[in-house]
Amino acid sequence: MPKTCFRKNSDSPISLDNDDLYQRWRDQKLEGYPKGLGDLLVEINDPRKLTESEHAALLSRCQKANMALYVSNTGTDTDPEIPLTMARRFGLQYLNKNWLADESGLTSLTVRGDGVRQDYIPFSNRAINWHTDGYYNQASKQIHALNLHVTQQAASGGENALMDHEIAYILLREKNPEYIRALMGANAMTIPARIDEGGTVARQEEPGPVFSIMPSGDLHMRYTIRVNNVMWADDEVSREALAFLEELLNSDSPYIYRGRLESGMGLVSNNVLHDRAAFSDDADHKRHYYRARYFDRLAGTSISDIYAL
Repeated sequence: MPKTCFRKNSDSPISLDNDDLYQRWRDQKLEGYPKGLGDLLVEINDPRKLTESEHAALLSRCQKANMALYVSNTGTDTDPEIPLTMARRFGLQYLNKNWLADESGLTSLTVRGDGVRQDYIPFSNRAINWHTDGYYNQASKQIHALNLHVTQQAASGGENALMDHEIAYILLREKNPEYIRALMGANAMTIPARIDEGGTVARQEEPGPVFSIMPSGDLHMRYTIRVNNVMWADDEVSREALAFLEELLNSDSPYIYRGRLESGMGLVSNNVLHDRAAFSDDADHKRHYYRARYFDRLAGTSISDIYAL
C-alpha cells in the first residue's frame, strides 16, 4: 500500500483543517472494523518466540483498531521477558520505568497490602474507570503504547472494557467538530500538582489537551473520566464535549469491547481507552498483570503506514 507523507500536522487527517482528507481516512478506518472482542484475538504459542504469521495477525488488528489481544501457552509463567520480548517485536524501545515499577521496568499490577503501592488504586482490587495511561505525565513523556500480560487472573471479576481512541475521536467529530477543537485546547484538561506529605512537589501541575496530533500525524489521547484531582476547561463547548464522551463510554456502543483476560493472555495497543472492573482474589487466584508503558508507538501502525490518502 502506498505510504502517505504528512509534512506538517495540518496535513494529517486528524487536523480540523483537512475535512476531505479526514473523510477519506474515516471511511477507510471504519470499513471492516472489528465487530467484537473475538475479532481482535489471535492464538499464539509463546510471545518470546513470535512467528512471522503470528506477528502479522496481531499487527493487522493493531493497524485497524490500535489494539490486539493474544492467547498464548505460557499460562502462569511469570517470566518478565514474555511481555518485554513481545514489545521489542513491535519495535517498542522506550519503556516508561516509573517509580512504582519492578526492576525489569514492568509494573506488577497485583493487590498490595503494605508499602507505598497500597495507596494507589492500580494496586488494589477496586474498579478503575475509563482512562488512557499516563494522562498525568508531562507533555514530553506521554505514553503512546500500552501492553498487558496476564500471569494470574482473580477468582472473580476484573473484566476490562476497551475502546479505540481514534473511534472516540471520529464519533465526537461526527457529532460536532467544535467538540474536537475544544478538546484540543492547551488547557482542556489539567492534572493538579502532587504534593508529598512533607510538602515537596512530587509532580508539577500538568495542563494539556485531550486530543493532540503527533509529529507523525497520528492521534494521541490523554484522558481520564474521573472528576477528582482533575480540572477541566470550563466553557460550554468543552462541557458538552466531555458530557458526550462520558455518555459514549458508559453506553453499549458496538465499538466498546468487554471481556476478561485469563492467564497467558495479553493486550498489545497504542494506549487505547480502557477501564477495569473490581475483583476478588482467593488463596489460589491472586490477580497479577504485567503492565508495560512505552513512550513510542507500535511500529507499522501509523496512519502513514496504513492508509492511501
